[in-house]
Amino acid sequence: MQKSLLLLLSLLCLSCFQTERNCSDFKTGNFEFQYTVDGIEKTGRFVRTDTLNIDYYESKVDSASIRWINDCEFIQKKINPKNKNEEKAIHFKILTTSKDSYTFEYQLAVKDPYKKKRVEKGTAKKIK
Repeated sequence: MQKSLLLLLSLLCLSCFQTERNCSDFKTGNFEFQYTVDGIEKTGRFVRTDTLNIDYYESKVDSASIRWINDCEFIQKKINPKNKNEEKAIHFKILTTSKDSYTFEYQLAVKDPYKKKRVEKGTAKKIK
């Protein structure tokens, strides 16, 4: 009886601290993000629809297709890859959301057996 009560209380406490994610608020729109190249911080922009992601950075435009797995995860693949590395699909996962931004992580959708798994994180702010 005491173990059951302790387990129930533990589960209740865990549910109180779970981060709320309103991922559907960020499925489409205009966004910006900060990134660093050679120690210089820069700002990039992207526009996302249900099926496309268009990146604008360093006077370049790059497009990718998007396939949503669920409200918080999608697979992105470049439409016109310039090399074998760009042909690889990327898995994005929204980790947390706020009123106008979200944090995410991304990694290769298919693990390369010859490379160490690499997971990167970032934050995007919705501007429209």
